[in-house]
Order: sequence, then C-alpha cells, then structure tokens
Amino acid sequence: MPQSKQKIVKTIFGPINSRRFGSSLGIDLSPALKQCNFDCLYCELAPSATTNKQADTVAVSTIINELKEHLNDHIDVITITANGEPTLYPYLNELIDALNKIKNTTQTLILTNSATLVDENVFNSLLKLDQVKLSLDAVSGSVFKRIDRPHAGIEIEKIVEKVIEFSHTFKGKLFIEILFVHELNDTKDEIKKLNDVLLKMDVTRVDLGTIDRPPAYPVVGLSYKELHEASLLFDASLPIHIASRVHAEPNHANYGYEEILNTLDKRPLTTEDINLLFDEESKKRLEHLISNKEIATKKVGNLEFYILHENEKRKRLKTH
Repeated sequence: MPQSKQKIVKTIFGPINSRRFGSSLGIDLSPALKQCNFDCLYCELAPSATTNKQADTVAVSTIINELKEHLNDHIDVITITANGEPTLYPYLNELIDALNKIKNTTQTLILTNSATLVDENVFNSLLKLDQVKLSLDAVSGSVFKRIDRPHAGIEIEKIVEKVIEFSHTFKGKLFIEILFVHELNDTKDEIKKLNDVLLKMDVTRVDLGTIDRPPAYPVVGLSYKELHEASLLFDASLPIHIASRVHAEPNHANYGYEEILNTLDKRPLTTEDINLLFDEESKKRLEHLISNKEIATKKVGNLEFYILHENEKRKRLKTH
C-alpha cells in the first residue's frame, strides 16, 4: 500500500517562474504530509506537531526517475523543498549526489529553516549544492520561540553560530531570508540583533519578506512601506532586498537628485522598488543619473539592482 501511495503523490512540481531564482523545478521531499521541526506562526500549511525526523519518506530512485521526466535545458534551478523541512529527509546526502550527476548546467537550490545545520552531516551535504537559502527570522531566544515555534531542544544560539560558519565555508550562492511578522520580529531591537549577526556573514543576498499567504495562526504581515522602513535599519553594506510584493501599495514620492543618490547609497533598489517608490519625475531623474554614470546596475543572484557608480561612491565617501 505505501508504494502505490508514492506513485500517486508526486514529488516533482513546476516549473515555476521565480522572480528571485528563475525557472524552478521543485522537489517536495514530504509530498504526503507536513513533517517539520518548526510550527511557524506564518506557515501556509495547517498547524501540526513538530518532529525532528521524517516518518514518511520517498525513495531517492523515485525522485530521480520522476525528475528526469521533467528536467530540460530551460530549467534554471532544481529546488529542494518539502511540506515542512527538507533537511529532515534521511537520504539527503545521497539525493544531492544523485542530482549532481544528472543536473548538467542546471543549479541546485535548497530552501531550509537552518535548524539542522547543527548536524554535521546536513552541514556537509548542503556544501555540495550550488545555492542555499537559509531562513533566519530572529536571533533572540524569546522571539525565535514565539515566531518559529521550534521542536524541543532546538536553540537559536547554536543555529546562528552554524549559519555564520556555513556562510564562510560554502562556495556557492547563499541567501538569507527574514520573514517579518507584525509586532513580533519587526522591532528596532530585534532588527539590530539580526543586523549584528548578518554583518558577521558572507552572503549573496538578504531577502526581507512578510506573510504572503493565509497563515496557520492569526498573525499579520507588514506593508511594503513598513518593509522598506525596516530595510533602512540594516547596515548599508548588507545586500538587502525586499522580496515581498503582496502588500505593495505604490508610494510614488518625489525624489530629487541628491535624495536618489542618498537612497541608493543607503539601500540599492530593484526596478520593482523604483516603480513603487518613485513618481514619474523621479524616474526621469534616475535615468539622467544613469546616463551621467553616477548610478550603475549590478546583478545579485537573479535580480538586478540600481547602485551608486563606484566613482560616485568613492567621491561621496571622501566628502561624508
């Protein structure tokens, strides 16, 4: 009976066009039910008891055979995920080795909540991937327990230590995602603590998000304006990106030339950010600054950012 169940419940889904990661073909390592070491307040899945291991598993051969039917040259990333936490999958190392044999030029990516990085086997397995996205919603114990509701014995201090270590060991693209919940982890105090930890890491990009889908518990997300204000509390050297667009009401404010330069000096913005923040006159001023080579574009992962041109940045550093 379990074998027929595996045939019915597909592990491969997509491809999905991800703004952050490109064309993504997903692998669900827990297709039949939620199996997670967190029971996050904002989770789109129904509330459930936490676990530290998978009881219901799919064979690596089943996943690979199904993947081969869907994999093609137009796929940018093979994304390892789950109804729950994918690193609880007991054959993860074997699966990653198998993926690396058949992926060709396609990148491999995993979306994980970071908790199992404290396990040396998981830590070393993830080093074999091309891209890793680690969630880090809070760094203080009380906030972490309230928002992520972890399995017994999981300590945020040990997770943070391992995330920092992983960031300096991993050779691929590393993304950190912080998902903000209103009045929980969006306080200036918690953001400062997150900022201090992020400054110790070597990361490709830090994605700030909020609740985009109906959550498991009665909590609410932040507006785009609130996310933008939160982003300005992080150090300007950090590659911060506002990932959430669901609550994005246009601001369309008027920015002068100096205000545009100051804004981009503090926080590089994508075209989507510009469209939400700038009015038409401000966009014309931006184009003028680009043509004058005072502003340049830079690709970070799958996204393009407007940044200060290096010469302009050096000039401003001397005067500030």
